[in-house]
Amino acid sequence: MVKRFHVLIEQDEDQGFVGKVVELKGCLSQGDSLDELMRNIKEAIELCLEVAETKTKVDESQIKFVGMQEIIV
Repeated sequence: MVKRFHVLIEQDEDQGFVGKVVELKGCLSQGDSLDELMRNIKEAIELCLEVAETKTKVDESQIKFVGMQEIIV
């Protein structure tokens, strides 16, 4: 089955390329060239999809709010 994804491509300060997959939160990769980026992002997509398939769902009724803390960095 063919799946299509959109990749947002940016160029960083070192002239490298960073790709972020719009449809998959947290799925990104980088490369020194556009060709390298596209090879790397394809592999990242495959890994993100694999993780999504094996991820177990959390029973939200078992989650208990504990509190909130402020941290200064």
